[in-house]
Amino acid sequence: MFSKPIKNIVILTGAGISEESGIRTFRGKSGLWEEEKVEEIATFEAFEKNPKKVFDFYNLRKKNLLDNNISPNQAHLALARFEKNFPGEVNLITQNVDNLHERAGSLKIIHMHGELLKIRCRKSDKVFEFTKPLDENILCPCCGQIGNLRPHIVWFGEMPLELPKIFDLLKKCHLFLAIGTSGTVYPAASFVQEARRYGAYAININSEESENEIYFHRVIKGKASFETEKLVGEILGQGFRNDF
Repeated sequence: MFSKPIKNIVILTGAGISEESGIRTFRGKSGLWEEEKVEEIATFEAFEKNPKKVFDFYNLRKKNLLDNNISPNQAHLALARFEKNFPGEVNLITQNVDNLHERAGSLKIIHMHGELLKIRCRKSDKVFEFTKPLDENILCPCCGQIGNLRPHIVWFGEMPLELPKIFDLLKKCHLFLAIGTSGTVYPAASFVQEARRYGAYAININSEESENEIYFHRVIKGKASFETEKLVGEILGQGFRNDF
């Protein structure tokens, strides 16, 4: 039983929350990594060797996000409502590179693995909005040269973004929620243990078994769209106390 007042909530979302909106996951039976080798797409070495192949892969994902009527689902909308109506702090960390949380109305978002609709200069590290297809001949907005731009995506072997801020939030949180995560990708998979070190209560929502679910106090199996909306209503309806 955990019943102390909740003032700070940290939410981690993964591919499972956007899968219901029509965005394919990387892992699983129909995952993108079933078709492409990781080392040929999602590493800096792959980009250096064949930038066109890497650009084409992310351009296709961008086209799918923008052109195929992809919209936020009830889970995205519920989390935006949660942030708006909760009187304490709600911070959202996502492993996803889509913009569905923003489109749903969430404001306090950390994209720890980057963003599909942004580009980054390899020399200055400046980040720019960019919804058009990328190729090797686009001039960099900050240095005016070609060949300096890359997708604003964290590849394998690279450090996730804003980790110091994330670990600071985990130290302060009273309730940690993980939604639609496989529990296989680190350091995100270790966030639940970090939050629990500082006394947080932890809840996991996923349609399949998460590899790290043994670290959660409560495990909810089901679709993110339904279970997230249900849990948000449950927590808000308890006078902002966690009496699970």
